[in-house]
Parts: sequence; structure tokens; C-alpha cells
Amino acid sequence: MLIHSAPLSSIVSTLSNNISAGGGNACGAAPRLLDQVVARIRVRHYSLRTEQAYVGWIKRYILFHGKRHPGGMGKAEVEAFLSSLAVERLVAASTQSQALAALLFLYREVLGQDLPWLDDVVRAKRPLRLPTVLTSDELRRLIGAVADAECAFVVQLLYGSGMRLLEAMRLRVKDVELSRCEIVVRDGKGGKDRVTMLPAKLVAPMRAQLARVAALHAAEIEAGRGGVWLPDALAVKYPNAPRLLGWQYVFPAAGLSVDPRSGAQRRHHLDEKRIQRAVKRAAQAAGIVKPVSPHTLRHCFATHLLEAGYDIRTVQELLGHSDVSTTMIYTHVLNRGGRGVISPLDRAG
Repeated sequence: MLIHSAPLSSIVSTLSNNISAGGGNACGAAPRLLDQVVARIRVRHYSLRTEQAYVGWIKRYILFHGKRHPGGMGKAEVEAFLSSLAVERLVAASTQSQALAALLFLYREVLGQDLPWLDDVVRAKRPLRLPTVLTSDELRRLIGAVADAECAFVVQLLYGSGMRLLEAMRLRVKDVELSRCEIVVRDGKGGKDRVTMLPAKLVAPMRAQLARVAALHAAEIEAGRGGVWLPDALAVKYPNAPRLLGWQYVFPAAGLSVDPRSGAQRRHHLDEKRIQRAVKRAAQAAGIVKPVSPHTLRHCFATHLLEAGYDIRTVQELLGHSDVSTTMIYTHVLNRGGRGVISPLDRAG
């Protein structure tokens, strides 16, 4: 059975009308299944991206089984769906794991079924992949080939601080400490905060960027706007905070947008796709044949620090890894550690 290939937006109304909490018949008095999913996700304070991903996988799961209600399905149906992803769609192991996570959330958090068989569902094994790392010369060429000045600044910041792309895009004014050359990364991967470095070379450009943000924000306040999105209902606890300069994004978008959850119109952060496109174009212009993305800069940050002799625990803290074994992948790139050996060809006289 093939998975439905229609865009998700075209099937929302169909599923919302046909899938209710109690079964396949619509019921005006009972919350519909997908509405319950969204409500539970928001209670747990999951991000909008997680919400969209989970709802998408649950829709695909329901469509795959002919719009049957998940409450009437079990281990066989979940395994059939996940197997189809691997065999027919040829998805990556990480994609299959995300689909399984969405179904786990559906059964445990929404349907209230703590079913032991969910723990026995076979998960795809993620292959060990070595990260792409640019040489210092390739990195200089890449940065020099970024045509857009703002994008070039972001690219340098990603390499100089080791931040993930979305961490940089979500950076707030209050979390940049120019005097100490520090950046506080809030709510990073896994919901963790950490401190990383602001390169000394970027202090002056960052000061200029913050001045531009302050001027833009002052103009927004003058126009009766100036609010920004705050996480975890902070806007309710601190109603004036969204209009304070400290909470504004360091890299604001050029225009206003509508919040997909609240419907409020305000200024969001810079679209990360703009940085992704800029990096791709720069890599082509610089003649770099390796696959390069903004995340490659994070790999370069870690690898080049280890090359410079910094302790792996220090690099682990800067990257925000929970386990040092995750950071150890960069020692394989360096061919150091227990496996670091000198080739017999290099030893030959």
C-alpha cells in the first residue's frame, strides 16, 4: 500500500471532519482527534515545527490505513506503516524515527494507551556518518563568496560560535554580551541553555547590528507595534516584555508576518532559508565540491578547535552536547585518539 502523496494542506479538512475522538464518525460535541493532538502538543510546550511534524505523520498514518481511527489499530498497523516508509519510500532512519515518535505521542499522550508493544517496535538503525568539514582555505573562500552582507555576518557567526542555524536566528538582544564576548544560547536542542563565544572579530559588526535593531525597534514602537513572540507563555507573565528591546531578535525579518498559532501580526526573525540559500550559492561560487550547508560551519568550528589543541570537554560544552561521545565524532575526522596512527607509507624511508 502506498502512502498518500497529496499535500498535507489539501487533506486537513477531510481528516478533521472524518476523524473524531471516539471513532470514524464526526461528532460535534467531542473534540476531533487532530485537535486533541494539537492541544496536547501545546500543553507540553513543543515547538511549532514539532507540532507540524507530528500532525503530519499522524495524518499520513491515518490515510495509510484508509482513515481508520488509531484507537482501533495496534502494533501490526504501526509496523506496516513504518515498514512502508523504509521499503517503498526509502526514507532515512532519522525520518522513520520521527514518524515513530509522532505515533508514540499519539497513543500515549492523546489516546492514553500505554501499550508495551510500542517499546518493541523495531527502530531503524541510524548509520554512522562522518561530518563534512572544510579546510581553513575552503572556509575563507566560502565566507568571501557570500554576496549578501547580513548573510555573510551570520555565516561568520555560525563558524565562530558553533551555534546551530536556528539558534542564531532565534538569538535575542539580551543574550549577547559584548564586553565578555559571550553569547547565551537559550532553549537549544533538548531545551538546554549554554554559553558560547562571540569572536572578537565580530564584536564591532555585532555592535552595529544591535544598533540597527534598536533603531528599527524604536520605529516600530513609534508606529504602535514592536511586539515579538515570547516562549512558554512569558508574554502572559510579563505583558510588557514583548515590546522591550532586550527581547527583540538580533536578526529580525525585513517585514511583518502573522503568527500561525495566535494570528498576531509582528516581526519574526530572519528566515533561515535565506542563509541556507546564501551558503549554497557561495559554495558553488567558491568552487567547493563538498556538500555544504550552514550546519557544516558547526562541524568546522568543533574540528578546528580540536586541531588547535583545545580539550574535547571544552568543545563539548561549547557545542551543548549532553554526552562527550557525540563530540568524539570529530576526533575521527582528525584521525586522533586511540585510532590515530601514522601510515606506514609515511614512515618509509
